[in-house]
Amino acid sequence: MKRLYLASGSPRRRELLTQIGVPFSVLSADIDETPLTHETPSAYVERLARGKAEAGRCAVVSEDSFCVLGADTAVVLDGKILGKPVDEADACAMLMMLSGNEHQVLTAIAVLDGERCESRVITSLVRFRPVSRDEAAAYWASGEPKDKAGGYGIQGLGAVFVAGLNGSYSAVVGLPLCETAELLGHFGIPCWQTHNAR
Repeated sequence: MKRLYLASGSPRRRELLTQIGVPFSVLSADIDETPLTHETPSAYVERLARGKAEAGRCAVVSEDSFCVLGADTAVVLDGKILGKPVDEADACAMLMMLSGNEHQVLTAIAVLDGERCESRVITSLVRFRPVSRDEAAAYWASGEPKDKAGGYGIQGLGAVFVAGLNGSYSAVVGLPLCETAELLGHFGIPCWQTHNAR
């Protein structure tokens, strides 16, 4: 069976992949995440997922049979990508934009084995209740938003802002498990194996 590498530093993606019983090893895959001029959010996340998978593949040496899984998530409001906040003011501004509105969360996954690469983009809709500036500041002080796209984590304290979700919860967290399992199956990697990541 092919060995799987996860090209991501995200602890949330590690937890999700472990959840469905897929053994894997973690690789670092640092790439430039700057959006290209006129690039759509969907094309952006797919390019980054593929880029991370390719960077991960280049980091594997002297192994014949393996696959690399890359993923990327973007929070999008009115066509604009909201990245990770640079400071408190940025985080609070993002939450104020999301407050009382519905936004998209796009997560792309890509699997490659050296010969071929397959990818998917999953779109979910998340609706926020109204958020006050005091709440936004208190949330920033918790430390949770600092490394989160859009400045919030649905799997953590940020869940209190979420009034509704239409789509994949795991995709909003960072890894769409249904589509990931399907894609891995195309490469001969089944789910429900051991829960111990190598």
